[in-house]
Amino acid sequence: MMNDLIADALTRIRNAALRKLEVATLLHSNTVVGILTVLEKKEYIEGFKVVDGENNKKTVQVTLKYDDNEKSVINELTRVSTPGRRVYKNASEIKSFKNGYGTIIVSTNKGVIANDEAYAANVGGEVLCTVW
Repeated sequence: MMNDLIADALTRIRNAALRKLEVATLLHSNTVVGILTVLEKKEYIEGFKVVDGENNKKTVQVTLKYDDNEKSVINELTRVSTPGRRVYKNASEIKSFKNGYGTIIVSTNKGVIANDEAYAANVGGEVLCTVW
């Protein structure tokens, strides 16, 4: 049984990027799909699609993005809030990350959104992960 689907998804994306794979297969959850939506909007990945598997188990196929030198666009992907230690921040604390080059992904009452959207909407929430 998997306890932390978010950490598992981030690790699978990191490992696939290190191996220079085109597609990474992740376990499905609504939060993972929300994170992938933010990553796609911020152009860290090419795209993703939800695939129905056997025994009603859904998976997510993520198409990774690489630059001209075949280096992954994602330099660092880190889980911040864990099941054992939740991290919550208000809107003023999630204003910027890596001088604007990075993105903080936050779970708010408006859904899973990036730090700049959360700051503009003046909402805080649980900091799921950071990407740079």
